[in-house]
Amino acid sequence: MVGLMGRVTGTVGPGLVGEVIVRVRGGAEHFLAYPATGTERIERGTVVMVVEHLPPRTVYVQPAYDS
Repeated sequence: MVGLMGRVTGTVGPGLVGEVIVRVRGGAEHFLAYPATGTERIERGTVVMVVEHLPPRTVYVQPAYDS
């Protein structure tokens, strides 16, 4: 999971449980998401990279590209 790219489908940020969709195992799956920095807000539609995975369905993400 770490290093895979995804897209935010529900805003990720401090105090929020966000959601991302990531292509894995030949399909696309939704995961609960938190910001890797703990303070960053990542808006819906942003392309992100998974930096940590907590099985079964939780990931920590950061924006894949600088804006």
